[in-house]
Amino acid sequence: MAPTEKKKKSTKPRNYDLGNGVVRFSRSAVYHKKALYKFIGKKVDKKKKTSNTLGGKPKGVAKSNRFCSDPGRVVEKQIGGEKNGGKRYVLIKKRRAVYPTQDKIKKRPSKQLFKDHKRTLKPSITPGTILILLAGAHKGKRVVFLKQLRSGLLLVTGPYEINGCPLRRISQRYVIGTQTKVNIKEVKLPKNLTDTYFKRQRQKRAKKEEGDIFQKKKEGYKVSDTRKADQKIVDAQVFAAIRKHSDRKVLLAYLSAMFGLRSSQFPHRLQF
Repeated sequence: MAPTEKKKKSTKPRNYDLGNGVVRFSRSAVYHKKALYKFIGKKVDKKKKTSNTLGGKPKGVAKSNRFCSDPGRVVEKQIGGEKNGGKRYVLIKKRRAVYPTQDKIKKRPSKQLFKDHKRTLKPSITPGTILILLAGAHKGKRVVFLKQLRSGLLLVTGPYEINGCPLRRISQRYVIGTQTKVNIKEVKLPKNLTDTYFKRQRQKRAKKEEGDIFQKKKEGYKVSDTRKADQKIVDAQVFAAIRKHSDRKVLLAYLSAMFGLRSSQFPHRLQF
């Protein structure tokens, strides 16, 4: 051990704990040992604070002038009293007294909305392709594909005079695309044939009135005159395209016939 190093003495406090919270000296003994009676009733005069000689501002003025950089937010007010600085800068629009502990959740537009999805189409389905419907009221009928709408649904027509299928929307999951096609390049569809065109207008429920609850009957769906007119315009153009086909008689019979499977026939083995 080096001679320069000194051992630290581990001294025990004089008023140590004897056990179970009992100390060696009582409160009165400590009072006399420390001579605390000498300091009872003794008062010390307060020192007067001198003004800042280094060019600083009084305490009140420093706080009031922190808004002076933006005069549009504050108004100068005169304050009375010798030690109050003489003036204050008060905010025109006062800050809130209470702030919420949590921020409000902002509604943000979803990035995965269905209307924003990318629409795809089977390569076998092109404008003029004859499709076989597999679902809905007209299942089993053969129809002519016109175009794909913005929602991804397919716009098809019978035509109506051949098989009774009007202008309808259907998902490409519920159709079979055949190899038979009609040239409909010269067919010009009305611009109003969109997804909103096919939406049904649902009326609000009427309020309950006094009287018989069975007096009013629910009105069934009726085809509008505009829809009938659009149907005739489209069908006339599709008919003209079918007549230009080389096998127009066979094609008309093919569109009017219903699709069905016989025994020992499997769709995955058939070639449409």
